[in-house]
Amino acid sequence: MAEAANHETGQSRPRKVKYRKNKASWNPAMQAIPVPGIRRMVNMAATMKDVIHLSIGQPDLPTPKHVIDAYIDALNAGQTGYTMDAGLPELLVALRDYYGKRYNRKLTRDNILITSGATEAMYLAISATSAPGRQFIVTDPSFLLYAPLIRMNGGEVKFVPTRAENDHQLDPDEVIRAMGSRTFALILNNPNNPTGAVYPRSTVETILEECAYRGIQVYADEVYDHLIFDDDDFASVLNCSMDLDNIMCISSFSKTYSMAGLRVGWVIASQAAIKSLRRYHMFTTSVANTPSQFAGVAALTGDQQCVQDMVNIYRERRDKTVELIEQTPHMTGYKPGGAFFAFPALPPHVDGSDLALRMLKETGVCVVPGDAFGEESTNAVRISFSTTCEKLEQAFDRIIPWMAKQQF
Repeated sequence: MAEAANHETGQSRPRKVKYRKNKASWNPAMQAIPVPGIRRMVNMAATMKDVIHLSIGQPDLPTPKHVIDAYIDALNAGQTGYTMDAGLPELLVALRDYYGKRYNRKLTRDNILITSGATEAMYLAISATSAPGRQFIVTDPSFLLYAPLIRMNGGEVKFVPTRAENDHQLDPDEVIRAMGSRTFALILNNPNNPTGAVYPRSTVETILEECAYRGIQVYADEVYDHLIFDDDDFASVLNCSMDLDNIMCISSFSKTYSMAGLRVGWVIASQAAIKSLRRYHMFTTSVANTPSQFAGVAALTGDQQCVQDMVNIYRERRDKTVELIEQTPHMTGYKPGGAFFAFPALPPHVDGSDLALRMLKETGVCVVPGDAFGEESTNAVRISFSTTCEKLEQAFDRIIPWMAKQQF
């Protein structure tokens, strides 16, 4: 407390000083970031006992042993410094060879940038290009990252809905009708989160052809590209496009090899685009985790039976989830073709957020409300089947009788 002199006595006395409280001066663009519906549900579930989670979108299966061994070997070898800004050379070569063989496309190391997960890759792509006057087409529902990033940087989001009655397939004609003079880019998430829909080659090729004709950028989020249950011929933008001039293909090791926490992803694009993104990347995360990149080399060059084994397990869980949703009153399901999500619809007038909240409180089963993924998805919930069939059955043993009691 400050002191002031008393003019009559000459003695000092305490003087009250009122200090202003400084508030953080956040960028107004922060208003574009919503409180994630996923986090809201998970935070509440954390305060409860005996909760069954059908909420989190990450693999529950163990990381393959040869990948773990490569990570440990890298640590023991002292590989804890920075790599090149574009990524570990060995990983760039492994990705070049892997994708070149898988999709019969000639790539060079200069077509690839290693990032801290697919999230950073998408952040770089969107924030480096979104600007006032630029419109981005996004599916509704869609992964919750895209729209806030576009809006934070001044861009406009135009949603194209998908529907449960059509298995959440994307209608290419509807996408083309949504394109206009201000359309700058399209976000194509295939297989889709939250719906698990896998778009066929005819859909992808039609959209890519129109985008190439109009000069529209395509940012393809393909992180679930190996979790395909019914068709081995996955229609990646890398084998559906003539060239990479307007394409950025984004993926990671997180889902395919259960490496979500190791944080390694990548962008595949034209050499010119990668050159620009490298400069931006240097001022964000600089480089991806070095030992994790060595683990990624082992993942790509090692035995791939581990991937097939994971896919078989997820397929069994998918089939079980479809069966259980069919038995659940007031839920309209479909058969998701990939990823590890189902997105059943509720009756049109039902608020999925309210239902998910009450379901968690009254049954101890945690799902994610549909409004976390889009403005037209309020009467839906996302169910993750990244858990055992036993857990799925236990969860629906609670859900089915509870839903039967609801009077909508």
